Amino acid sequence: MRFIYSGSIEKFNNDVLTNSLADQMAQAFYDYYHRRVAESEYRAWQESLRNFKDIFHLPELDLFSKLKENPIILECELPNSSSRIDVLLFGSNIDNKQTIVLIELKQWSNNNVDDCATEGNVIVKYGRFKKEVAHPSLQVEGYHFYLKDFYKIFSEDNAPQLHSCSYCHNYSRNTQPDILFSNKFQEKIKEFPIFSKEETIQLGKYLELRLSASNGAEVFNRFLVSPIEPSRTLRTYVAKMINKQRLFNLVDDQIAAYNAIMYRVKNLSNQNKKSVVIIKGGPGTGKTAIALEVMTKLLKHGNSVVYAAGSSAMINTLRKIIGSRAQHLFRFFNTFVEEEENTYDVAIFDEAHRLRDKNINRYRANSKWRNIPQVEIPFKIAKLSIFLIDENQVIRPDETCKISLIKETAKKFGINESEIAEFELKTQFRCSGSDVYLDWIDNVLGIRKVKKPHFDKKMEFRIFETPQEMMEEIRKRNKEKKNSARITAGYCWPWSDPNPDGTLVKDVKIGDFEMPWENKKEFWKFATDDSGMEQVGTVYTVQGFDFDYIGVIFGNDLVYDYKQQKWQAIPEHFYDPMVKRNNPDLTKHLLNTYRILLTRGMKGVYIYFMDKDTEKYFREKLDE
Repeated sequence: MRFIYSGSIEKFNNDVLTNSLADQMAQAFYDYYHRRVAESEYRAWQESLRNFKDIFHLPELDLFSKLKENPIILECELPNSSSRIDVLLFGSNIDNKQTIVLIELKQWSNNNVDDCATEGNVIVKYGRFKKEVAHPSLQVEGYHFYLKDFYKIFSEDNAPQLHSCSYCHNYSRNTQPDILFSNKFQEKIKEFPIFSKEETIQLGKYLELRLSASNGAEVFNRFLVSPIEPSRTLRTYVAKMINKQRLFNLVDDQIAAYNAIMYRVKNLSNQNKKSVVIIKGGPGTGKTAIALEVMTKLLKHGNSVVYAAGSSAMINTLRKIIGSRAQHLFRFFNTFVEEEENTYDVAIFDEAHRLRDKNINRYRANSKWRNIPQVEIPFKIAKLSIFLIDENQVIRPDETCKISLIKETAKKFGINESEIAEFELKTQFRCSGSDVYLDWIDNVLGIRKVKKPHFDKKMEFRIFETPQEMMEEIRKRNKEKKNSARITAGYCWPWSDPNPDGTLVKDVKIGDFEMPWENKKEFWKFATDDSGMEQVGTVYTVQGFDFDYIGVIFGNDLVYDYKQQKWQAIPEHFYDPMVKRNNPDLTKHLLNTYRILLTRGMKGVYIYFMDKDTEKYFREKLDE
């Protein structure tokens, strides 16, 4: 578990008084993340934590003497995420029930918070910029349930109580405009309270009631050693989604995007105009989680909705999990051939970067929408079109969709760019929640420039001398936990049909190492079926999925050329004709392919390099 600071409330108090707390946290931040904390966050620590410290010294309560031995954690990172909780406090309540209190600190004042038409969101001014964000009570709710979903301590028989609130120490509920305490937020505030700057005594009493019966050492230690259960995977989520159960808790920028979508859904009947939401984000930022959470909510409320994706493996897996009752809700991009306009209230197009320049279905050659750009389809079939996109995951030359193209298409359907809701997801859930690791991968592959890239050592990254050694490690992980690990590779060998008896041809050969690709007749099973543990997966069968550990055979179809100081595709070692044929951007597409493979792991990435110069290049980047 990662946090920036911990100690007793007495130590916290002394560190604030001596003006050393923010410096200690900044140093701890640098030691762990290998980058300096942003100046704005450093100033926020100074101001917010000084204000929070004052709560313990209110003369009316004498809270400091009662709680000075209680533990406190500051900037606690959520499991498998880059989001951090501001404050966690530990103790017991008046009934001697162990308790943990979660507090989000906000510097917002009345002057920099504006109302927002999107339900659940507010607009906050940060200097010259404005940003649509979740209301503090909804943000806290996301953290609250995220902790309860991940930490085993909260599912034990004697589980501690978790109480969550926010403290807006610069915000007055007696000053107009009062946005945060408006009527539309009251129901959520009752569950996850907000304390304004006038309510220091109320916050003090809130803490006293929940923490003062013990010094909290026992529950603090339980929390520190609590196993972190694996996050509910996409497959588990969808399996129960059809039963209308809420299983995935969104946090931070996910909440704001979700609220914007639901606001537009609510207003579909009040307007004739179509609308669009674009959600962009890198690997593991929760794009599909938002899509499925939206879908669950819409199904529950009777809206007509369809989910589409470009990945056969993803769609077939979802269909298998949810059963025949709801298979029609999950479609491929090219299966929309005869629908009437506005058939659906909402069309969710996940992996929108894989939309093709032409809509071709070999089984419906004469469809009325044949050869139109696929990006137009959601606009035609639905009142609200939702695009989830990462432009750096394009792996085929005919995958031409970019955000600029979506906006151009929206204009054709009467939607101005100013009317498009666009969100960028940055909170990371894959790769041990490490933004630093993803930045490092992008920098190594030259996909985008990153300032001061540094490898994040919390991500297990191992380079193996032989593919046999790597595969044995994958097998070991799968013995510890079934289907937690997979081996993948670049498309550097032919992909044969199964033998007549159903056995698979061992196409992937490196010296004495031989393994089959995933079953060509049932390739979509690779990510979820037990058989996938002894097959090699391609980018097409792992895109959209994640595993605890991923093994990657980095093929000789893409090598780092030291003489030219750049990446170079080697077409003769590449066997995917759909990508290879007449492709002047082959190097770019292969770089995107390996980026996808190297970002499928939640905990670790294992890698074997066929080209030793490429291995040397990676090792040098690891040591920088």
